Amino acid sequence: MTASPHPESATQRRVIALFRDELSYRYLGNWTDRLGNSNVEEAILTARLAKYGYTAAQIAKALHGLRSAYNPNHKLYDNNKAIYGLLYYGVKVKTEAGHDTDTVHLINWAHPNDNDFAIARQQSVVSGYPQKRHAAGDAA
Repeated sequence: MTASPHPESATQRRVIALFRDELSYRYLGNWTDRLGNSNVEEAILTARLAKYGYTAAQIAKALHGLRSAYNPNHKLYDNNKAIYGLLYYGVKVKTEAGHDTDTVHLINWAHPNDNDFAIARQQSVVSGYPQKRHAAGDAA
């Protein structure tokens, strides 16, 4: 029997099948060479937030807050803590002076099945650091 040149492929297929077939995640495909990969899929998140009634201004501010939470000069722990806070508590946004601050909830904790769960194979993220490759699931 000849060994596969990419032994992780079989494991990836099993993991994708588990998430897709057993956990009802959407399969986004193989994103190895997809241009524009990011740790935040703004189009997916924007569509979901709009579906739940957030305005375009609220969504834009929330995305800005989420992007701004990552600081390349901070330690991994501090960045993870900042992102976790936004995912758990929501992003505080103020769309106009004189208006109240709203909270845009990125994850619906009260109704978990109302969230959009998806998985992609081999997501590559290019940043200021060497390219990173993730066999990633993405919850938005």
